[in-house]
Amino acid sequence: MRVERIGFTPVKGGRHVAHESVVLDASGPVGDRAFCLVDRARGRVLRTVENPSLVRTVAHWHGGVLSVRLPFGIAEGAPIGSGDVVEVDYWGRVARLEVVDGPWAAAYSRFLGYAVVLARVAPGAVVYAGPVSLVTTEALRWLGRRAGTEVAAERFRSTFVVDSGAGERRTEDQWVGRRVGIGEAEVEVTATIPRCAVVDLDPLTGVRDRALLKAIGGPDLPFGVDAVVTRPGRVRVGDRVLP
Repeated sequence: MRVERIGFTPVKGGRHVAHESVVLDASGPVGDRAFCLVDRARGRVLRTVENPSLVRTVAHWHGGVLSVRLPFGIAEGAPIGSGDVVEVDYWGRVARLEVVDGPWAAAYSRFLGYAVVLARVAPGAVVYAGPVSLVTTEALRWLGRRAGTEVAAERFRSTFVVDSGAGERRTEDQWVGRRVGIGEAEVEVTATIPRCAVVDLDPLTGVRDRALLKAIGGPDLPFGVDAVVTRPGRVRVGDRVLP
């Protein structure tokens, strides 16, 4: 088995972008969900399921520069902490975040049609479950047969898509409680992932165009697995996966 796709986004909720490699440290993929958008009026972190148009925005975070491509242009610069700390709700728990200065608040507010700010995120602060997630090509084929359509891996926004070869099983379900070597790193698979309506959204437009949640069996039923990092290291597309 090998890594077929590596995906993450530095701004939570944005398009899940493919990468050739990623470094896993003790807290998860470096650069993944390093920032999030906050609706200060409601005191909440923005979530994709409630703001599906966010997948039309593409963010890159390199060398201290955050560049976000929106339909009307690019907002780019070095995020600077403002000292403005907000406490907001994220799935029923409190996240303490620092708002950053720069062009992003105005750009995202224009795009969404209401006021938001961009905030820097402490590792794991706005991650629903495990910092690393995996899904296999076997599982995607299994779901495709149930749904009667090809299933794009990007819909599940997993850190790693694992090419598990030919088969009809959901191999990753058997990894729960086990350690899995992946490239130079190792992760411990902790649980299966309950799913929401995000999987029904086109990963490029945010338009609801599939009924995959129904094909899985309904909301909150699992598909794919979460994991934590037990040995840091770099993972590249094509690296071996050793459960």
